[in-house]
Amino acid sequence: MHAQPVALITGANQGIGLQIAKDLAANGYTVLLGSRSPQKGETAAQSIGAAAHAVQLDVTQPDSIAAAAAHIRQTFGRLDVLVNNAGIAEAGQPGRSGEEIRRDSHASIASLDEVRAVFETNVFGVIAITQALLPLLREAPAARIVNVSSPLGSLTLNADPAFPYRQAYSVVYAASKTALNAVTLAFAIDLEQTNIKVNVASPGSTKTAMNPAGTDTVEQGAHYLVRVVLDADEPTGTFTGPGGALPW
Repeated sequence: MHAQPVALITGANQGIGLQIAKDLAANGYTVLLGSRSPQKGETAAQSIGAAAHAVQLDVTQPDSIAAAAAHIRQTFGRLDVLVNNAGIAEAGQPGRSGEEIRRDSHASIASLDEVRAVFETNVFGVIAITQALLPLLREAPAARIVNVSSPLGSLTLNADPAFPYRQAYSVVYAASKTALNAVTLAFAIDLEQTNIKVNVASPGSTKTAMNPAGTDTVEQGAHYLVRVVLDADEPTGTFTGPGGALPW
């Protein structure tokens, strides 16, 4: 068995996922960078150093998930942390502006094909990779699953007419984060008598390729998510952000 604790971060070849990997490596973890592209994954791992390893992983493809789980067991023999960071904001026709994406996401006109594609990554992919890696996580002395969400997924916040981002609530990205929150709570309840804590957390308004209007750096966004991973006192089944607890 690998001597150091091992963490897998999905969607880790860039942005917040890559920064989470860097931060966990700095805290003594061997980090596995899940990436659909092996080449991009290898480049990202090399930017971290010897503690980082690329793992080809497409969370929408069962064969890729099974191969990644087998590789982790055979190569490292353990998994202590799973950060489900991989996600997409839209899957419609390329070249649309941000305003067009928001308009096309309205519940009255959204394409079901786009809804399905976004849920495939943001919701079903999380369930699939988590289920595949649970045998390894169950063997860890104190395992942690952290799913990356957003206040946009909060039903409580969006039900308040005063919530400034209410008009951005859609059946595409925002609803996928609502579903992810529900999935997280379901796993937390299912596993609450085990050694595995399951939490959902928001990095805040982080500027990334998916969120160019963000106000925080990836270092700031990743810092909070890593804190959730490392905080041994954080209870299971919480939804939090940089400012503290978030309403479901």
